[in-house]
Amino acid sequence: MENNFNEENDKIRIISQKISRGELEKKAEEKFGDLVKAVVDIELKIMALGGELHADEEAKLLQTGSKQENLWGINLYPANSAEDFIEFDSMINISPGRGNRSRWVENKDIRRKIIEIVKLLVE
Repeated sequence: MENNFNEENDKIRIISQKISRGELEKKAEEKFGDLVKAVVDIELKIMALGGELHADEEAKLLQTGSKQENLWGINLYPANSAEDFIEFDSMINISPGRGNRSRWVENKDIRRKIIEIVKLLVE
């Protein structure tokens, strides 16, 4: 089990500079077909992608210095238009301590920050 996690963790990429939608489409095709799972650090303005689970990406970010309270899971649909490009749905978002009791990112200001960061990182 440990080896599978480490292998998966090695495939996760931390994004701090712009990537293209084409790169996202390739990532989507590799795993899920039409979507890429991502975790955004709203403080450091970076995101991790390429994992099988949001929890894998979350773990990678935590290993590299992110703080739990700043991490939010999303799904990116590279072939979709602006409104349907980001889905704010992940098990890691369930965090009553942060005031989020569902998989959806409930706080509109946090959703806005996530959108801004994704716009900075995806062309």
